[in-house]
Amino acid sequence: MDIAKPDKTKELLDKHNLELKKSLGQNFLVDNKILDKIVAQSNLSADDTVIEIGPGIGALTQKLAEVAGDVVAVEVDQRLEEVLDETLAEYDNVEVVFGDALEVDFDELVDGKYKIVANLPYYITTPIVMRLLEEQFNVEQIVFMVQREVAERMVASPGGKDYGILSIGIQFHTTAEILFDVPPTVFIPQPKVHSAVVSLNVLDEPPIDVLSEEFFFKIVNAGFQQRRKTIRNSLSKAANINLSRDLVDQALEEVDIDSRRRAEKLGLEQFCSLSNKLFELFNN
Repeated sequence: MDIAKPDKTKELLDKHNLELKKSLGQNFLVDNKILDKIVAQSNLSADDTVIEIGPGIGALTQKLAEVAGDVVAVEVDQRLEEVLDETLAEYDNVEVVFGDALEVDFDELVDGKYKIVANLPYYITTPIVMRLLEEQFNVEQIVFMVQREVAERMVASPGGKDYGILSIGIQFHTTAEILFDVPPTVFIPQPKVHSAVVSLNVLDEPPIDVLSEEFFFKIVNAGFQQRRKTIRNSLSKAANINLSRDLVDQALEEVDIDSRRRAEKLGLEQFCSLSNKLFELFNN
């Protein structure tokens, strides 16, 4: 059953009396070429288990099931149960689990390593992705469609307006790549923004050696709290760390970072050096 067509998708929605909810970010893909590209870029084989977040009516799920060994589709909208029963009826390697991706324990759904492939609801992209990485689930690769501007923030380098907390969080845990752009015209309903498909290959170890991951991200968050402030002012006035100005000045001097620079100019290694030095000074 080929459902990735505008008329077929509308027919299914009408048949099951489904109205799409903006609150759930429901925009269904209706272009087989885009779906095929997503699956191809996921490098799946019969040995792979895939978790799909937000299967919708099952268009991408069908494609995944044709190449992967097992597919677990996590859907928050229980109204879609009947339509998924219909569209996935011929695939015995698919399990649909109803639950919130912000709360589900993905490791309990499958044994061993797995990949995640998804057309993510844009309003929860960042919290879902960061939860997957920070909670250290057994995921080895994430391929998903996100808003184009979010994709650009994920891969941004120091110095630009796109570079920030998300950039550092993603690059601390993964190697990130924008695979291709997706226009609004391939969705029902059409979003107002352009999209992009991103691949995140999860690293076994971060590319930098931090003394405390929790403290490192406190420093990063404090640095970007007010982007226009210098790193010196941002850190010495950060309420969540309580660092004295003298301590911040000492750390900046010892790691050779100009106190007048802004956080957006500091790369991953510089944040690492600064965090480690502050952690040492703060705990002595």
